[in-house]
Amino acid sequence: MSELFTEAMAQLAGGVAVVTARDGRDDLGTTVSALMSVSLEPPLVLVSLATRGYLNEVLLRQDRWAASLLSSEQAAVASRFATAGRPSARLLVAGTPHHRGEHTEALVVEGGVAAIEAETTKVVPAGDHTIFIAAVLGVDYVNAGLAPLVRLRGRYRSTV
Repeated sequence: MSELFTEAMAQLAGGVAVVTARDGRDDLGTTVSALMSVSLEPPLVLVSLATRGYLNEVLLRQDRWAASLLSSEQAAVASRFATAGRPSARLLVAGTPHHRGEHTEALVVEGGVAAIEAETTKVVPAGDHTIFIAAVLGVDYVNAGLAPLVRLRGRYRSTV
């Protein structure tokens, strides 16, 4: 059933984002396609991270993080942050426009369709993942004129 379930879920398109956090002097990040709005009032989002991942471990220790919702031109950025054994997020954004979030000090990738900063308010264990529900602290930017990067059937796509 596991393979069939994976195949079934691959049929659902999902927006691609890079979630980042600052952990002391280090910067961490990973690519996700499980980021969504939960509530407009108050503004809440959720992100689902693999329980075995280091970013998951960090977000269990500290609550503030950023999410950069990537544009269709940023598949290379998504791939860099999705690679196993990746180095510090600072190295992954080298040569890519970015800044530190005002509310989180996490790295925010510029040139995407939007970016938010958030603070976790609830953590929910869910099988081999952890769901982090978070209050939105700020919206760094919105570029509604750009096409979002989408993941569908195991591949990044600029359109569905």
